[in-house]
Amino acid sequence: MSGQSSFGVLLERFFTQRLMQQRRASAHTIASYRDTFKMLLQFVHQRLRKAPSALALDDIDAPLVMAFLDEMERARGITARTRNLRLTAVHSFFRFAAFEAPTHAAQIQRVLAIPAKRFTRALVPFLSRQEVDALLAAPDQQNWSGRRDHALLLLAVQTGLRLSELTSLRHEDLQVGAGAHVRVIGKGRKERCTPLSKNTRAVLAVWAREPLRAENQPLFPNARGGRLSPHGVHYLLNKYVAMATVQCPSLKNKRVSPHVLRHTTAMDLLQEGVEQSMIALWLGHESVETTQIYLEANLGMKQAILDKTTPPEGTPGRYRPDDRLLAFLKGL
Repeated sequence: MSGQSSFGVLLERFFTQRLMQQRRASAHTIASYRDTFKMLLQFVHQRLRKAPSALALDDIDAPLVMAFLDEMERARGITARTRNLRLTAVHSFFRFAAFEAPTHAAQIQRVLAIPAKRFTRALVPFLSRQEVDALLAAPDQQNWSGRRDHALLLLAVQTGLRLSELTSLRHEDLQVGAGAHVRVIGKGRKERCTPLSKNTRAVLAVWAREPLRAENQPLFPNARGGRLSPHGVHYLLNKYVAMATVQCPSLKNKRVSPHVLRHTTAMDLLQEGVEQSMIALWLGHESVETTQIYLEANLGMKQAILDKTTPPEGTPGRYRPDDRLLAFLKGL
């Protein structure tokens, strides 16, 4: 097996040369692609009984990739959206392989031809103001973790920061003086500053004075002073949603994630009359079209449009079949 056809060699070069050096991909993108290939290699090992380092590029063909994606859906219960994210990582690698191993062009093109899976796009979920208030009241601010969690949730709801942006915030990214704001590096390594409301600024100013638990710790550290993991944020959010459900029963029927808090920020801005272009700027969207999903979910704005129109008049009627047998069939 030549070095050019070694899957392991190509995969290492894909990460070090293409992602890290050439594209300078974000840590989040690299981690996502890494996890995809770890799962793919585990699946291939079980299917082919070959060690990952012994694989050739020929081993990873289109049927095997399709089987891997199907297994992810069946065994892990991933959604079509997550399946498509895994496929995006695989496609990215094979586009790189097309230049590095042109003799495998036919195999590579068959993998690249695997289509993304279509799925129903549901309306974006978001929280009402009553639900937000109940959630923010849930943390016990008599202890350190409760004060941290209250500040974290308040900042998330007011700014709409992504989960990765929240957990990567450092003390120097927070400005609580004149022109209070937080500075983040979002998707595409684009820097943006998001202003803070008077109340959020006050809460974060108090939180920032808490004694440090580790040198150079992030703004919202874990108990040891390290960075909060995505799983940790999901865990604490689920805990407070369960507590807030006692005061606000409507939360019981909602699946609340950090991204739902981001949607909530966008819906608040939209309902206050903020233009789509400004919401896109606030959230760090690449395109204004991305913000269209919030218009589709805003029933209040649709009702306001209906109230401004003159709907056609109609009269209620009732269908009466002409035949007894038709009446029987309709009643089945």
